[in-house]
Amino acid sequence: MALTAAQQKAQANRNTIFVEDGKVIAVETFPGDQFVSRIHAPKCAEAARPGTFVHLTCDESLPMRRPLSIMRVGDGWIEVLYKIVGQGLRLLSQKRVGDTLSVLGPIGQPFRMSAGRPKTLLIGGGVGIPPMIYIADWLRRDTADWEPLAILGSEIPFPFPLLASQLEAPWLDRDINATMPLLESWGIPCRLATLAGFDGCFDGYVTDLADRWLSDLDATALARVAVFACGPTPMLEAVAELAARYGLPCQVSLEEYMACAVGGCAGCAVRVRTPEGDAMKRVCVDGPVFDASTIVW
Repeated sequence: MALTAAQQKAQANRNTIFVEDGKVIAVETFPGDQFVSRIHAPKCAEAARPGTFVHLTCDESLPMRRPLSIMRVGDGWIEVLYKIVGQGLRLLSQKRVGDTLSVLGPIGQPFRMSAGRPKTLLIGGGVGIPPMIYIADWLRRDTADWEPLAILGSEIPFPFPLLASQLEAPWLDRDINATMPLLESWGIPCRLATLAGFDGCFDGYVTDLADRWLSDLDATALARVAVFACGPTPMLEAVAELAARYGLPCQVSLEEYMACAVGGCAGCAVRVRTPEGDAMKRVCVDGPVFDASTIVW
């Protein structure tokens, strides 16, 4: 008997998600109750791709896991960035080097890069920054000639020290030069946007800053641009509208509350346009990455 499309997809996802005991090997603390934790989880690290995430057990006293985007992957480890917004992440923030966490992952559909559009515009807002860092890291390690630009936004202090970039941005005033040190060390241009008045940052939304860059490109350059974004839903909707105005392909990673994170509970479902009509898709396994033009905002 022939398998249905759903059965074929389920079989393709077998043996791609792992459960392992991850050991905390580093923790960094930043203003605004923000943390970066590095966790030794070799199976997850091996299978992870930009846009995938993990479901972590924050503490033995809390049965429900928490979903967190993967920011970086190294030799057997993953990094996650998170901000305390409830009891679960508060407990996670109290974990120290040597502590063990249950790691379920990597989960979800990753971003899809196209060599035909090497000018990758990476837009991250708040805790939506990590997937953009992961894409940038992935691209710099690839052999193709990618031309990434990262635009990151935050209304609280950024989860990294601000650095005056030495990488030129002729489309901007020279005093708008704040960047992320990690991206600067990789040679990847980055500019920051905020309404909080941080030194060296663009005064406005990430979409305003992205519009400034896109408006400076001619038709030939625009034909080489693809947009990738992660952040709060209103920001993603604005990014989708911006990409549509310029006729650009755009992929977004959605943020939703999750219970199981493996497709069983359907608590994270969103409405998506399909060739057969509108349908409810699960952010955890059908996403979190979707074509922005298909989302019913």
